[in-house]
Amino acid sequence: MIAVIGDIHGCFYTLEALVKKISSRYPDIEIYCVGDLVDRGKNSFEVISYIMDNGIRFTPGNHDFMFYSYVRQPESLFARAWVYNGNETTLRSYLDHFDSVIKHIEFIKSAPLYFNLEDCFISHAGISERYKKVLPPKLRDNLEELDKLIYREYETETGVLWSRERLLNLGKIQVVGHTKQENVRFDARSNALYIDTGACMGNKLSAAIIHHNELLDKIEEPTNFSDI
Repeated sequence: MIAVIGDIHGCFYTLEALVKKISSRYPDIEIYCVGDLVDRGKNSFEVISYIMDNGIRFTPGNHDFMFYSYVRQPESLFARAWVYNGNETTLRSYLDHFDSVIKHIEFIKSAPLYFNLEDCFISHAGISERYKKVLPPKLRDNLEELDKLIYREYETETGVLWSRERLLNLGKIQVVGHTKQENVRFDARSNALYIDTGACMGNKLSAAIIHHNELLDKIEEPTNFSDI
């Protein structure tokens, strides 16, 4: 059994409150996040510090990769895109923490693009249904076959950082963020659970409790307006 938190987007106080709720209801549960730790909310520095200090595992989102690229690969498409995707609040949050930037972006880069767990398959935006035609017919018997495709395609508009397409039914529940929902939403056709509930837009931060490919519980925390 694991907990998976949706897109945080700099909402540190909201994250802190949600993790306390999770730990109170499910002591010692392992906690994951689908990424987009930074941007839009005010407290990206605090979010990454908290994720590091509390051993929360995560798959980086497109916003996290744009942050990394802005520092390490400033001429890249990711870096240029960051200018138009809410980077101002992230830059502001590091004004007094410039010495932590390199440590934090390397932490982002070291994170895996997906987790293929016994309980579920976690990535930021999910595996697009369009890849069905290029994947082995018996993919469900060996999801490790996805690895090369994920790392080859992650920078494209249909990769696990950016896709807005219908997701491929992997025979295992996919837990994803990226595409905002008012509430946690399950797509039965794709066997996909969408858990980005727009914390940075003033709605709420949500966590899904998953056990053996079943959604057991949803835990929510309304956005703390100190974060936005």
